[in-house]
Amino acid sequence: MLAKAYASALIGIDAYPVEVEVDLARGLPNFTIVGLPDAAVKEAKERVSAAIKNSELEFPSKRITVNLAPADIKKEGSSFDLAIAIGILKANGAIKEGDLSKYLILGELSLDGGVRGVNGVLSVALEASARKIKGVILPLSNAREAAVVGKVRVYPVESLLQTVKFLNKEITIEPFKCNLEEALRENSHYEVDFAEVKGQELVKRALEIAAAGSHNILMIGPPGAGKTMLARRIPTIMPDITLEEAIETTRLHSIAGLLRPHQALVGTRPFRSPHHTISEAGLIGGGRIPRPGEVSLSHNGVLFLDELSEFSRHVLESLRQPLEDGVVSISRALTSVTYPARFMLVAAMNPCPCGYFGDPNHECTCTPLQIQNHLSKVSGPLLDRIDIHIEVTAVRKEELLGKRTAEPSSEVRKRVNEARKIQQERFKNLPIYSNSQMSPKHIRRFCPLGREGEDLLRSAISELHLSARAYHRVLKISRTIADLEGKERIESSHISEALQYRCLDRQLWRR
Repeated sequence: MLAKAYASALIGIDAYPVEVEVDLARGLPNFTIVGLPDAAVKEAKERVSAAIKNSELEFPSKRITVNLAPADIKKEGSSFDLAIAIGILKANGAIKEGDLSKYLILGELSLDGGVRGVNGVLSVALEASARKIKGVILPLSNAREAAVVGKVRVYPVESLLQTVKFLNKEITIEPFKCNLEEALRENSHYEVDFAEVKGQELVKRALEIAAAGSHNILMIGPPGAGKTMLARRIPTIMPDITLEEAIETTRLHSIAGLLRPHQALVGTRPFRSPHHTISEAGLIGGGRIPRPGEVSLSHNGVLFLDELSEFSRHVLESLRQPLEDGVVSISRALTSVTYPARFMLVAAMNPCPCGYFGDPNHECTCTPLQIQNHLSKVSGPLLDRIDIHIEVTAVRKEELLGKRTAEPSSEVRKRVNEARKIQQERFKNLPIYSNSQMSPKHIRRFCPLGREGEDLLRSAISELHLSARAYHRVLKISRTIADLEGKERIESSHISEALQYRCLDRQLWRR
């Protein structure tokens, strides 16, 4: 007896349909799964047989062959359990439904017949919608996530027996509904706020500019100055996440298994802070079947690299492609996948090995050679992709103990949103979305200078010995400062402020 059920699997961020073919034949009882299954799929034999028996359903004492087609693509994970069980029961006559092609069936089975949640459900629902499949049968804990795609019916189940009764029309399961706006609002709360930061007004201004123009930023300062505290609050001042960005971010987090049970969407900007011992595969993504790394999990958000100089140079160099292209391409012998990786890089480091070079409150014990070696751990090509370098000094005790209330993140975010709207209008017919992505051609077009601004910048190049790279970075930052003020032209005051945010270009740091 031959039966077919339909499931889905993932390649990168996209889903593709998998046909679960089940053949029951006479012979000694045997259970075989083919179609390039990994270890987790092979172990489905034990889960499926126990779940069927413990659900008081008949498990056939025949030779069972399950084929997962297309057979030339590696299958992984436990999401095929429910579809395999349904295919066996249909082949054995326990399910009367004539055509199962109208459903995609997902879920991991427990030994007692319960259905557990799986990863990547949002991508599967989008695939079902694109193929005009009637509905998706999946675990209850994944229902809200899949229901984000309003064009497909989502049937949540809690057990194998419930699924069988539903397919046999013995019970009715209402399609799960999800209010997108409500789901986004529920998950859009940040636990931290800029109002909690004492002092550091210059640094907070630099972070506001970085968020407004999506500029990568490097903070340099002594231990305890608040670099990490500031970095963790950057997502709270970034532009409000759009529904499209939320869905794209949720897909990545779902594939990685980072969503909470019953969570519909990721409603806040991601903040990822990997340890400096991370491997290249952990940062960029990889594995035998490539999985998303930290750069993809921070897509539409912030990737924070604390103690930048402690990261492996090889790992840091691997950041150059995603910073340039906004995507990560990972090639393996079996497959090649591309994950989105458009993030804002925020890095922090001490100015020297002891951490106190330039600190008026502590004496630096490092030699000039040690300081130079410490700074040179971060390569020029990587620094070339960081627009803003800002010194973070220790907070004065008057500021720390003062009762002055700092500006909350919500107020800063309003200004950032307005600046981003200006940029969206400016670049609406171009393949860029923020000032940080401007090429020299775009800079010539969108960064016109008056006579006074040209004279100031010419003087700065001469006095500060700015490179051509630094020159273009200063113009990009100036453009963002002008956008925050709603100005069409870049003024000399904007250039003067932008020059403050390139501390590594000064002679003090280059010697």
